[in-house]
Amino acid sequence: QVQLVESGGGLVQTGGSLRLSCASSERTFRASDMGWFRQAPGKEREFVAAISRSGSTTLANSVKGRFTISRDNAKNTIYLQMNSLTPEDTAVYYCASGGIYSTDPARYNYWGQGTQVTVGS
Repeated sequence: QVQLVESGGGLVQTGGSLRLSCASSERTFRASDMGWFRQAPGKEREFVAAISRSGSTTLANSVKGRFTISRDNAKNTIYLQMNSLTPEDTAVYYCASGGIYSTDPARYNYWGQGTQVTVGS
């Protein structure tokens, strides 16, 4: 069973930045496609960013130009750098793996417990 542990969430003011981390226990991490999703209260889980095993990236239109996804295979970790945050970014952010490079959460088999990001106005 793969374990994913997110960290780095917190409270930040509008315009601020946070960097989320997701550490994976997967032995074949460098061969894994990974994703970030988020879920706000009363809303469905939505795609934020994905990074393939080869390093290709995809970002949701709502975060393009503000968020960056990256990976460090030596540390079995992916990151989500979030800049210019707005209250609309407030959500629980989840890391996902065990699937294919996709914007569809149903394509991923393993999920972390989530980390809360709250952006004050």
